Amino acid sequence: MFGRMTIGAISLATALFTAGLASALDDAQKYPEWRGQWNRAPTGVAGQPQPPFDPSKPGMLGQQAPFTPEYQAIYEANLADQAAGGPGLNGASCRAHGMPMMMNVLAPMEVIVEPELTYMLLNDVVPYVRRVYTDGRDWPPNHEPGLHGLALGRWIDTDGDGRYDTLEIETRGFTGPRVYDDSGLPLHRDNQSVIKERLYLDPADRNLMHNEITVIDNALTRPWSVMKNYRRNPNARPVVLDTDCQEGQVWMQIGSEYYYRSADGMLMPSKKGQTAPDLRYFQQK
Repeated sequence: MFGRMTIGAISLATALFTAGLASALDDAQKYPEWRGQWNRAPTGVAGQPQPPFDPSKPGMLGQQAPFTPEYQAIYEANLADQAAGGPGLNGASCRAHGMPMMMNVLAPMEVIVEPELTYMLLNDVVPYVRRVYTDGRDWPPNHEPGLHGLALGRWIDTDGDGRYDTLEIETRGFTGPRVYDDSGLPLHRDNQSVIKERLYLDPADRNLMHNEITVIDNALTRPWSVMKNYRRNPNARPVVLDTDCQEGQVWMQIGSEYYYRSADGMLMPSKKGQTAPDLRYFQQK
């Protein structure tokens, strides 16, 4: 009698485990295959030493950003500072770029899809992780702001085949300063940006990912929408390298000014006419 009860309990447990495993596998198969190493796709547009926010247009003023007059003047002053040898609005402090610049994908990106959370592993000035919550949560009443913001997403089955193929993301809750790209295209200093994305694989090329990004920001006269494209590395075992721009960094910020460390280790100006830092806390000979 005891043996039959034991066998029955084992059989029930096995059945429940098998059913749970089958359900988990079925759930996993509902999501797209986005594993691998993703690089920004070449655009063929001239004058792009670093990827601009809109990859379909030339950099800097060629981006034709829909700025308000105030922020157009701020951007042009930033370009003038760079032309004079300064760092401009993007700075040279190796700080994380945050959104939306991080999605320019300066270095290869990995995407890890879980049913309730999608991870985007990026690396430009430092390695960092972007988390997109797809568990159905709502916006919290309070959230600690950050350069990456809080990203809430939802999966969509656009063709009705029973599998998700598109990830829609809305990100808000930022700190700053933040820019769109290395040229220093600025976002509003109030950090009230709302950034919407729509990511999906190209129907004709499963190794090409599209990212439709729309930025709603008070420095703009209208929402700014661009299309970014990422291409998957065909190597099944790509090499993943982590970089940290602090290594060999020669720029340093003192107060609101950026200076340069020369080859002999001495502080020197970064642009013509720059004054020395305030030395009030040092004894003067």
